Amino acid sequence: MAINKTVKAWFEAARPKTLPLALASILTGSSLAAWQQQFSWPLAAGALVTAMLLQILSNLANDYGDAIKGTDNDNRLGPDRAIQSGSISPKAMLQAIAVTVALTLSSGIALIIFAFNNTADILGFLALGVIAIVAAITYTVGNKPYGYRGLGDLSVLIFFGWLSVSGGYYLYTGDFLWLSLLPATAAGLLAVGVLNINNLRDIDNDRDSGKFTLVVRMGGGWARRYHLVLLATSFLCLIAFSYLAGLPPLGWLFLLALIPAALHAKAVHTSQQPQEIAPMMSHIVGIALLTNVLFSIGLIIG
Repeated sequence: MAINKTVKAWFEAARPKTLPLALASILTGSSLAAWQQQFSWPLAAGALVTAMLLQILSNLANDYGDAIKGTDNDNRLGPDRAIQSGSISPKAMLQAIAVTVALTLSSGIALIIFAFNNTADILGFLALGVIAIVAAITYTVGNKPYGYRGLGDLSVLIFFGWLSVSGGYYLYTGDFLWLSLLPATAAGLLAVGVLNINNLRDIDNDRDSGKFTLVVRMGGGWARRYHLVLLATSFLCLIAFSYLAGLPPLGWLFLLALIPAALHAKAVHTSQQPQEIAPMMSHIVGIALLTNVLFSIGLIIG
């Protein structure tokens, strides 16, 4: 029983419900490569494993950083974190972070060596990988974590959008496609939407704990309007890409995701209290995944 309890604690600390964000970004980048007939299953598997390890690393580091700073407390509306609940000690969490860093580096290096055969690309992507690992940790860990200064949204856009999608496309092709920045931005903005819902839910506790997220800086009203902008702009980016790429009707499948996205946007806009926001986390994660999946399917079959 004790073993099962420990396994469950670590499983929950990894926050598997957030992993679809990594899947969505890699899927979109891979579909762009398939669209250009340059898809590779081994590269797709390696990219997905590396992206998920980075997401898990970020989740573990966030658990540690927010617990040490006292942000994770009884006033927080989200699910209990591992250190906060006492199921995992800070020392054990630090050890897990170190192990996850090693696994992420190993996976990333193997992926880069498999993808490239020239020194410039290998060194460039190694540097990007190290920056991604540092960013995953320093979001909440350290004396000046950037997540406490309202810079989390920009980081998510970069790493879940531009780097994952456009960088993922480069892994397959060895070439940069400017047009890929449109679906990359869309994927990134949808991931930012997930962060925005998280921060809207925790706005009061974050403010009291000195965690000045963009939501805390804007206030709840503007953060709700900002959420509408994130959703609308993500779909406009996909529409612009589909038009400029000359996709046939089947390539516009992602428009089906507008229905749940619009319903979600309305619910967020009309909400009054952080408690109303809490159930919406699973909604926005599902919308982000659905939009990227439909875009990828449409791109391939269209």
